[in-house]
Amino acid sequence: MSRRATLWRALLALAIIAISVFITLTNPPRLGLDLRGGTRIVLETKDSPTVRADAAATDRAVEVLRQRVDALGVSEPSLARSGERRIVVELPGVRDPRQAAEVIGRTAQLTFHPVQAATAGPKSGPAADGSRVLADPDGAGSFLQLAPPGLTGEGVKNAEAVLDTQSGRGWTVDLSFRGGGKDWAKLTGAAACAAPGDPARQVAIVLDDRIVSAPGMEQSVPCGAGITGGSAQITGNFSAAEARDLAALVKGGALPVPVTTIEQNVVGPTLGKDAIQASALAAVIGLICTGVFIIAVYRLVGLLATIALALYGLISYAAVVALGATLTLPGLAGFVLAIGIAVDANVLVFERAREEYLRSADRTVDLRRPLRVGFQKAWSAVADSHVTTLLAAGLLFAFAIGPVKGFGVTLAIGVLVSLISAMLITRLLADWALRLGPVRRRPALTGLTMTGRVRAHLERRPPRLMRHRRRWLGACAGLLLLALGGIGVRGLEFGVEFTGGRQIQYAAERSVDADIARQAVADAGFPRAVVQATGEKSITVRTEELSNQEQEKVRGELEKAVGKVSIERDDTIGPSLGSELRQHALIALAVAVAAQLIYLTVRFRWTFAAAAVAAMVQDVLLVVGLFAWLGKPVDSVFLAALLTVVGYSVNDTVVVLDRLRELRRAAPRGAWPELADKAVAQTLPRTVNTGMGALFVLMALAVLGGDSLTDFAIALLVGVVAGIASTVFTAMPIAVELQHRHPDRPRTKPARKRDRSGTGAVV
Repeated sequence: MSRRATLWRALLALAIIAISVFITLTNPPRLGLDLRGGTRIVLETKDSPTVRADAAATDRAVEVLRQRVDALGVSEPSLARSGERRIVVELPGVRDPRQAAEVIGRTAQLTFHPVQAATAGPKSGPAADGSRVLADPDGAGSFLQLAPPGLTGEGVKNAEAVLDTQSGRGWTVDLSFRGGGKDWAKLTGAAACAAPGDPARQVAIVLDDRIVSAPGMEQSVPCGAGITGGSAQITGNFSAAEARDLAALVKGGALPVPVTTIEQNVVGPTLGKDAIQASALAAVIGLICTGVFIIAVYRLVGLLATIALALYGLISYAAVVALGATLTLPGLAGFVLAIGIAVDANVLVFERAREEYLRSADRTVDLRRPLRVGFQKAWSAVADSHVTTLLAAGLLFAFAIGPVKGFGVTLAIGVLVSLISAMLITRLLADWALRLGPVRRRPALTGLTMTGRVRAHLERRPPRLMRHRRRWLGACAGLLLLALGGIGVRGLEFGVEFTGGRQIQYAAERSVDADIARQAVADAGFPRAVVQATGEKSITVRTEELSNQEQEKVRGELEKAVGKVSIERDDTIGPSLGSELRQHALIALAVAVAAQLIYLTVRFRWTFAAAAVAAMVQDVLLVVGLFAWLGKPVDSVFLAALLTVVGYSVNDTVVVLDRLRELRRAAPRGAWPELADKAVAQTLPRTVNTGMGALFVLMALAVLGGDSLTDFAIALLVGVVAGIASTVFTAMPIAVELQHRHPDRPRTKPARKRDRSGTGAVV
């Protein structure tokens, strides 16, 4: 590359690194609730008799809920509309999420009624004249007959919880009214005209069809004039929390449409902290192991690639922070996993550079030329593999719900930054290093002049795999049938996200036996609950439906059996949302297959595309079948793993198909089986070296990542290994068979035209 081009690229790289360092040092990351602890609630608006729950009504509901949440004093809450009818509420650090969900989700219809009479009759709905009978909170078993409301919550300007120490009423809610309280004065003035002891001397304050207070007018209140000054007080033997919650409801106002809770996720702060530490440790260990391996294989350029890899981590993190993306637990996994993609781009370039050097007759050639050719020739495979992974990341963002979206975001960022890392930073560092005198005098230090053990072995014993391609296809079909048998015989253990229900993870102070815990849950009245030991001191209980009171009963029975327990995670999913999530998962997988097929058909011949997609579908089914046999849960994190397997599988196959296409162009009359064997042999060093880089990271995640990330890592470990094998034993045999049955059309030669000058020359 020219000096001017090198200078501009160096300035660009320095600018990117400097900006990344500045962002990292000055901006804290935005952590998801699964990392910092808290509650995530998904509400769904419903049509009321008078208002349709459209986007506008949902937006108004968001504003009311925001005022309520602000009144609760939650630090850095997040409320946003999702779709037309859903509201996502995130409450970091909330200790009692069930109470918060009850407060913010209530309709909060506040009304003030004249009292007509006291009655012993039961509660009933509104009468024909608009009156209603509700239970008197101050009378044992008595009821009050209420006239239509004389004032609604819209007339309330402010509400504040106050401790009344002078009169001894305890915690009360002080109200101030709009417009000077004229309606309040009129309502209380009419009540003050009733005789002492008459129930009509009371004013009933009703919240959501329940009388919370029915104060009587004191003798000092004048008949007809009422209470002036625009203020009132709600009493009712409230606790401090109850008074604050009631003030938040009244101040926030009534929701324009009813809402229901369809999802609730609670994560304890300890669990989130452990997840961050585990993921960070896995990233460090994965990077160190990958760096050591790359340096051992590629020497100096491997060291430079490791430096670029560390800068890749810096730039990726800065990009996540700068975009304001929420870093979730699956997002951390995507961040760590993208390391393998960054390694792959470097390995592709180095293997191409080695080939170019070994092909050169002059072994004293400047090593910058083979490296430059390596970058040029590797670009096609790098671009195709990155695009296929970006397709999977985009589908995750489009179809996933909740924290898994974060996985799609960080994976996409990692893929894009890996291009900068490999194609810009590694190239600049390598070009600079190869200019140095000591390096030029000792080219073996670079690692580009080495054959490599895998390549040397393949040269001594070239593979003849395609001779037995039908045997390989038969073996792969047997594995596929085994996986399908697991799905059919054992079935899939769908997580609570896909089935609906409630799943609670309890942490105990001492070791827990699963059978003892299972018996305790059965004693609580839930013999059909799924109880699993997810760690030495951790138990997970999953049921179809479980109220808060029933949960406390289960907790009590567990404490009798295993000692004190605490809730680390509590997930509740409505049945309608679970069905929707299952549908989204199937759509995501179907669209992933279709998108990969279309893209590969455009980039390659349809026979190659069909072979790659067949291998990818096989890899997905093998992972699903393994989880069926092992009884592992199939949840949204597993969906993220499957879509990543899609990207990885196609990624590996694309590299080999790209080489096969190149060999076919160089030898148009070559036999497909021999060309396929040659393509596998030439790309196998890259496959082994890239696979090792990915396996280091995944094994670190599997050991250190905790329960959810362990299953995620296992799925990807199987997917990566299956993807490497399926490229050789499924994709290539199918491609060869399809090419035999549907050979390329011969290209028609251009017509030969004679020179009209009569010389007989052909043009």
